[in-house]
Amino acid sequence: MKFNQLHSWRVNYKKATQIQETLRDLLTFGKYTGEIHTIAGTDVSYDKLTDSFFAGIVVFKLNKHLEIIEEATAMGKARFPYIPGLLSFREAPILLRAFRKLKSNPDIILFDGQGIAHPRHFGLASHMGLILGKPSIGCAKSRLVGEYSSVENTAGAYSKLVYGNKVVGAVLRTKKNTKPIFVSPGHKTNLSFAIRIAMKTCRGYRIPEPTRQAHLLVNKLRRTSQLSIK
Repeated sequence: MKFNQLHSWRVNYKKATQIQETLRDLLTFGKYTGEIHTIAGTDVSYDKLTDSFFAGIVVFKLNKHLEIIEEATAMGKARFPYIPGLLSFREAPILLRAFRKLKSNPDIILFDGQGIAHPRHFGLASHMGLILGKPSIGCAKSRLVGEYSSVENTAGAYSKLVYGNKVVGAVLRTKKNTKPIFVSPGHKTNLSFAIRIAMKTCRGYRIPEPTRQAHLLVNKLRRTSQLSIK
């Protein structure tokens, strides 16, 4: 896949926040009207004992079976510290290395992170969506910002996530008797579309299958890497 080189990744905290505040104005939102044939999920896994980390992408054909058609991985060293709100500056470089290896060109991409449900409305899914020029959706397991009401204990029920008097996402229960996930549009999507895609790609688990499979892929890569070192 080709992508836009929008800025350097060798930045400090102040410069990183300035980049987020500048680039968020380039995001677009609206009803997605294109055809959807393929969808990708991504995840990043860390080695707790070193600064090594691993990125994985799993691409699916979007049909009733969600058939896996391609996988790509990358491994490297984390160069940016873990700072809440600046996850993309830590994880985007390794994800982009994995995206370079993809032969397919997914129509939609799900990220294990936030879209606009973010202190500066520019989380990992928004940042990566803008770089890749792709419709992107954040599907996070925990909240970063915002307030919401309780969510009915029914699959598909959700509560709007509000931050700064603005709806930035949804707290979506994908399965009965499980904790909800935090869905937000990243780029070239809107909230209703993000919710629909998240539910459409769930297969009996709390998180959508694309990001779940990406999670399994990177954890397998991390374990294999650790064994090879030993």
